Amino acid sequence: MPNPANPKVDAKAPRIVFMGAGAVGGYVGGYLASAGHDVTLVDFWHDHIEAIRRDGVQLSGMTAEEAQVFRPKTLHMYEIGQLAKGGPIDIAFITMKSYDTAWVTTMIKPYLAPSGYVVSLQNCINEETIAEIVGWGKTVGCIASRISVELFEPGKIRRQAPKSAAGHTVFRVGEVHGRETDRIRSLVEMLSLIDTTKATTNLWGERWSKLCHNAMRNGIAAATGLAGREIDQHDHIRNFTLLLGGEAVAVGQALGFSLERIGKLDPAVVLAASRGDAEALAKANEILIGESGTGGRGALQRPSMGQDMAKGRRTEIDEINGFIVRKGQQIGIDAPNNARLVELVKRVERGELAPSLDNIPPSWSAALTHSR
Repeated sequence: MPNPANPKVDAKAPRIVFMGAGAVGGYVGGYLASAGHDVTLVDFWHDHIEAIRRDGVQLSGMTAEEAQVFRPKTLHMYEIGQLAKGGPIDIAFITMKSYDTAWVTTMIKPYLAPSGYVVSLQNCINEETIAEIVGWGKTVGCIASRISVELFEPGKIRRQAPKSAAGHTVFRVGEVHGRETDRIRSLVEMLSLIDTTKATTNLWGERWSKLCHNAMRNGIAAATGLAGREIDQHDHIRNFTLLLGGEAVAVGQALGFSLERIGKLDPAVVLAASRGDAEALAKANEILIGESGTGGRGALQRPSMGQDMAKGRRTEIDEINGFIVRKGQQIGIDAPNNARLVELVKRVERGELAPSLDNIPPSWSAALTHSR
């Protein structure tokens, strides 16, 4: 039966809300709405919501076919009380910065159906924060891997990574307990309308691996102003990313996580390279340098923290590299290079330093440079 408010939407379809209509939320929510799902985008950026109401979510990508306009329902954050008019929420995607997780989950909690649940579609590891508010039974994780979307103007989102890339799965959806459930299978079917998707029984390992990747890229982009692939074109910075990654891998493994590949890197290679193993270092460098020279429109795509710095927004440095430092401290493993990057990015945030290549001196990775 069609929904009279939107003839494309079946009245029995789950009611879906995206708390955050930025790059990922607007992209995923827009596609799901176009496929006939009952989607509402909620965001606190006034001009963005007004642009969507006026002109729709305007998406673009690497092919002409990706240039589309979608018209999901929208609410300003201060209008969230209007959700009560349409019945309870079945699925709430959290697609905001990690430091916003607690308050935005608290805001959506009263509108959840008894069987409703919250999906963290974010960077970082936020499932525990969400579960503290809505309960573990209502908490699901979803990783968006190398999706490369950017909100560059109000209402306009572009993707600079190819869709359905061979050998790569974008969305990985999982329960915190690791079992595959009906709701996970439903989410896989839903997100497969957008790009490659799989159910994972290793949510925590997937999460920590994505955290390692972000730890090696995001803070570097914020501190230097470099795009993702530019980072690896500088020997001393590339070596510093391996030191960051090695610390992250060591902490994750000590916590008992079964790590997946970090981009195209085996975690064992990252760890060994960070400790000066010549063979591992050569292998890691070969992969990273090869990736940096692939070119294309995505070559100048900035990691999300670099985008935040350029826009004058708070970064997720505490929730990425800082999280690794804190977790390491809990189990007696130091992560001095991640701690050093946290302090550097905060100085750039405060305006004490401008983003610059000079912010990461060769001395920070001298140990690896001398081991080659």
